[in-house]
Amino acid sequence: MSTQDFYTNIDTIYTPLQSFALGLTKNMNDARDLFQETVFKALKNKDKFRLGTNFKAWIMTLMRNTFINDYRRKKRHATTSAPSDSFHFEANTARGAVLNEGTSNLEMEELSTMMNSIEDKLRIPFQMYYTGLSYQEIADELEVPLGTIKSRIFFAKKELQVLAKNAGLR
Repeated sequence: MSTQDFYTNIDTIYTPLQSFALGLTKNMNDARDLFQETVFKALKNKDKFRLGTNFKAWIMTLMRNTFINDYRRKKRHATTSAPSDSFHFEANTARGAVLNEGTSNLEMEELSTMMNSIEDKLRIPFQMYYTGLSYQEIADELEVPLGTIKSRIFFAKKELQVLAKNAGLR
């Protein structure tokens, strides 16, 4: 399947795929992230798609499996979100982990270094999103198409995940 055929197939099932993602996540932002991650994985693995197979079923199975794997990963890490407007996370201390300000400061320094290592075209939209701006507000301010902003934020998240994993951060 050519890349053009792939995008054409995605366009034909865009709405049902978005609805399926929202049904799984029950949250619009998480649904957008799941959709983007699914399309990214599908594009990366388009050579594994067999002609004659139902494309919609293939990509929805990929989405469902991605959702399940992310759910299991989050459950395994036992991290809960604090009920606030911030992006602060509380680690499960049942394993005897002790959190202190010194460790937190070092981790924040490492995260800042990682953020600065990402190229500007990914870092700037991500930082704007992190501060609370919507995708549309970022697109308007940077004068870049909305889809481009969504992709850049998605790839910035992916790059930060890899950098954090390599640095031994959660």
